[in-house]
Amino acid sequence: MSLPPILADLRLPVIASPLFLISNPDLVIAQCTAGIVGSFPSLNARPLSLLDEWLARINEELAAWDRAHPETPAAPFAVNQIVHRSNDRLDQDLALCEKHKVPLVITSLGAREEVNQAAHRWGALTFHDVIDDRFARKAVEKGADGLIAVAAGAGGHAGTLSPFALVREIRSWFSGPLALSGAIGSGHAILAAQAVGADLAYIGSAFIATSEANASDAYKAGVVESSARDITYTNLFTGVHGNYLRGSIAAAGLDPDDLPHADPSAMNFGSGGNTGVKAWRDIWGCGQGIGAIDHVQPAADLIAGFLREYREALTVLQGETMRLNLAAAA
Repeated sequence: MSLPPILADLRLPVIASPLFLISNPDLVIAQCTAGIVGSFPSLNARPLSLLDEWLARINEELAAWDRAHPETPAAPFAVNQIVHRSNDRLDQDLALCEKHKVPLVITSLGAREEVNQAAHRWGALTFHDVIDDRFARKAVEKGADGLIAVAAGAGGHAGTLSPFALVREIRSWFSGPLALSGAIGSGHAILAAQAVGADLAYIGSAFIATSEANASDAYKAGVVESSARDITYTNLFTGVHGNYLRGSIAAAGLDPDDLPHADPSAMNFGSGGNTGVKAWRDIWGCGQGIGAIDHVQPAADLIAGFLREYREALTVLQGETMRLNLAAAA
């Protein structure tokens, strides 16, 4: 497995996932300058003119960073596009991404060949979210360059498959760039993602509890104070199954243990999302990996901690490998 040149020199093999309403230029720039791929959903920038401003700012500030820090250049950034047919901003958002030559595009909720072709025209790579092998094959058939395996425990719209099962099935036929999402909240888990067969870890929920994130103080506190058992999996709020903080569901007057099922056909991303639905404001998406998050901190500090843990875990495994080799040779 080998990564394309644009991703080969990351300081840590991580893509920060696009967090709806939460990811913003401050967070993306902090992620990229710390050496991981930063990203945001295009629909976070509303009205449309704000997307133009955000993309210009991100490109300008990352270029300025590179001039000032040639020894540690910024990682590339990605923009997430919801390609579901109800997203009536998609064509306009893609045009702005082309204008600003966005290097990476993450597509979600439907694989569309014309979207991949558009991104390829301006030289971008495309990664597509998938929750099983069937969707992975469809995405590659329609031109996706890379895949994001969204396994059990991931925040937001997550699947139910074990990462061990999902990555192995995909790797049986796909040798391209593969990121793994699902309860990754430490440097140890990043290394584990690589060990199971992914090239990159895909991390979202940990970044909610950063100073740059556009989340309320209560939301950040909820991430810090909660653990894996505080996550509820339901399709009630968007029509697509996802993981949410139990506390936010209870605060909205609902019983996390007795939620009705939603009609998936009600899913709608027109003009920037279901802004009138409480889910986008009051129900807080979150994955199971938050037990490792115990305080709010700048994104750069969080990433530095990941890097330290990653190196520690790698040293331990290398030592164990050496011990086993010596034992076998004896």
